[in-house]
Amino acid sequence: MSDRARADRQAFDELQQLVALLAEELAAFRVRALSAEQKLRQAAKEAANPGAMDSQTLQERVATLAAENEELKGRLARATDRTKGMLDRVRFLRQQTAAAEVVAGAEDDA
Repeated sequence: MSDRARADRQAFDELQQLVALLAEELAAFRVRALSAEQKLRQAAKEAANPGAMDSQTLQERVATLAAENEELKGRLARATDRTKGMLDRVRFLRQQTAAAEVVAGAEDDA
C-alpha cells in the first residue's frame, strides 16, 4: 500500500470515528429533547387542570408555600421593628432639636 493510500485510509478512519461520535451525541440530544418535551407537556397539562395534580405534589407545594409564607412574615416583622426603631429615633431627635431651640431662644432673650 502506498503512502497516499495509507493517508487516505487514515483520514477516512478518522472521519468515520467523528461521524460515529456525532451520531452518539445527536442521539443523546434527541433523548434530552424528548424528555424535555414530555416534561413540558406534563407541566402544561397540570397547569391546565390543577385539580388533576396528585395529592403528594399538592402537599409538597402547600408545604413549600407555608414555609415561604412564614419566612416572609418574619421578614415583615423585622422590617416593622426596624421602622418603629427609626421612627423613635426621629422623634427623639426632633425633641432634642426643639429643646435646643427653646434654650437658644431663652439665651437670646436674656
